[in-house]
Order: sequence, then structure tokens, then C-alpha cells
Amino acid sequence: MGAALPKQYLPLGGRPLLCHTLQRLAAVECIAGIVVALDDGDRRWRGIEPEIDKPLFTVAGGAERCHSVLNALEWLLARERVPEWVLVHDAARPCVRVADVERLVTILRGSQHGGLLGAPLSDTVKRAGSGGEVVATVEREGLWRAFTPQMFRPEPLRDAIAAALGDGRLVTDEASAMELAGYAPLLVEGSPDNIKVTRPADLAMAEFLLRRQESGECA
Repeated sequence: MGAALPKQYLPLGGRPLLCHTLQRLAAVECIAGIVVALDDGDRRWRGIEPEIDKPLFTVAGGAERCHSVLNALEWLLARERVPEWVLVHDAARPCVRVADVERLVTILRGSQHGGLLGAPLSDTVKRAGSGGEVVATVEREGLWRAFTPQMFRPEPLRDAIAAALGDGRLVTDEASAMELAGYAPLLVEGSPDNIKVTRPADLAMAEFLLRRQESGECA
């Protein structure tokens, strides 16, 4: 982002981006609580006030996403009441739709493999060479963009991530770890406006999308 603040704390519609994300998750009726993985040196968390009515917990984050998720899973599995399922969501996806999360949960509840939100690719896909030149056009049939939340049973997910790390693999999402462990996560189509804020222009787009969603302009 090239910003002075971590992107989850950047202002979005007058509030930190993370507050929007937490509110969306808390609005999903079946979600019992939320665990946020924080950097050990994070001093900004105490300054935000997410308006949610669900229990909110924090755990120490790690060097990479997979380490943070593993820490959160170990914390959950050590509790007296372990949840049957966990949903892992990017803090930088504030536009996720409550209805999409609810549909994901409904579809996957009876699954042993779990799954994730995503969307089929609609653009033509090019593979680039080291100098940026096109070296191939990739057949897009069957290709999807992977979103979050990603939904899995906590113990198999913990074991899958730990095994991947043990093999020296820094998996970039939970589905990748589960795939390596022999599972076949189900892709559930979600709204394409579930964008991840990665570049400065994404912040303006997220604000635009939130305004449209909240006004009911886009279903």
C-alpha cells in the first residue's frame, strides 16, 4: 500500500478498514465469536472500537498468514468448547457479503472437506515472461479466483497447516494446506465485489462498493 499505517487500520468511510470487516462477520448469525491475530508490536488495536455484539478475542500473529492462522487454531483447540467449524477471513476484505457467508456455511455444513468462497475467472488470462512479455494464453475454463472466508473443521486444518510448514511450504491460503493433506475443498461462488484491499486504488474501490451495498444499489 505504501502507507504509514498497516492497511487494516487505514480509514475507510471514516472508520478503520478492520472495523468494517469485523462488522460484516459479526452480522452472520451462526458465527459465535471472532478471533483476530495481531502482530506482537501492534499498538493500534486498542484504539479501534468495532461495533459488534459477538465475543472478540485476540491471539499473537506470526510471520506469515499461515503462522497466524495456526496460532489462532491452537488457541481455539485448547479451549473447553472447541467449535465444529472455523471460518478464516482476510482482514483486508471488508466488502464480503453476509448472504455469501451464510450460503457458504449452509452448503458446507455436511461436508468433511470444507471449502471457500470464490468466483470463476471471466477475463482472458496471460502468462508473462521475466520481461513482462506474453509467453502464453492460459485456458480459463475451470479457473477460479479464491476468496475468503474459507471454512474448515479446526483440527484437520491445524494438522494440514502444521504439516505444510513442516515440509517447508508457506501456503498462501487454508485451502492450499487442505489440498496438500489430501482434501478436496468445495468452491462456492460468491459476489465478485468481495475484493481484497492490496493497492491504494483498492481502498477507493472498497469505499465505493460499501456505499453501493449499503444503499442496496447492487444485489
